[in-house]
Amino acid sequence: MQLKKCTSCGEYTMKNVCKCGGNAITVKPPRYSPLDKYGAYRRALKFNERK
Repeated sequence: MQLKKCTSCGEYTMKNVCKCGGNAITVKPPRYSPLDKYGAYRRALKFNERK
């Protein structure tokens, strides 16, 4: 599983379908930023994959 972005509303999600009903596609990893809003989600996803 990877972080995905909705093609309709631009919301980030981990699911294939956004809560607005639009399709979500895998996006390229964002550039590094110390103010990364979604870093916690990616780290949690990586941690859960190892289990």
